[in-house]
Amino acid sequence: MTKIAIFDYGAGNLFSLKAALERNGAQHVFIIHDMKNLDKFDGLILPGVGNFDPAMKSVEPNKELLIDSIEDSMPMLGICLGMEMLFDKSEEGMLEGLKILDGDVLMLPEKKVKIPHIGWNNLEISKKETKLLEGIRNSSWVYFVHSYYVSPKIKSIVAAKSEYDIVIPAVIEKDNIFGTQFHPEKSGNIGATIIRNFLGVCAKRK
Repeated sequence: MTKIAIFDYGAGNLFSLKAALERNGAQHVFIIHDMKNLDKFDGLILPGVGNFDPAMKSVEPNKELLIDSIEDSMPMLGICLGMEMLFDKSEEGMLEGLKILDGDVLMLPEKKVKIPHIGWNNLEISKKETKLLEGIRNSSWVYFVHSYYVSPKIKSIVAAKSEYDIVIPAVIEKDNIFGTQFHPEKSGNIGATIIRNFLGVCAKRK
């Protein structure tokens, strides 16, 4: 049976994400508070709840275990803040990110757009072959709640974009590393398909 771990930063209710995973076929979902036994899981989710510095403080003691698991091909999905933490640093905080991916996290331009960005926007799929977006049509709509966005140095990892006056990298994908700026668990049927795709990647690792 595929076992999925959700890392808890201690910042909020993760049960809607857990319920979404279970609705879409995950039979064993665990909310974890450290990564000491990460090797027992088939996939890890860094959720989109909390603020950058407190979340990084929670992850920092587990950083090497997390990196080792990713290098060992464990599928990892970062949602919103969870994706932002994978990069070098964020304008939201003072601490360094995980530096798993090259690039920075920037604040949405407050002179141009309303912050936070809350609502539905469509996806412009920019990567032809993507595991996370398999079966998703271009211009599908997903639900965003965020004030920051990622700016990867290597643009080829961006699998889909969205526009909110500026172009926002909405999905990243690099080998076994996946990220969404939006919340799949709040994105209806499209989000459900994305969750099932991630679970499928996790199942193939077994």
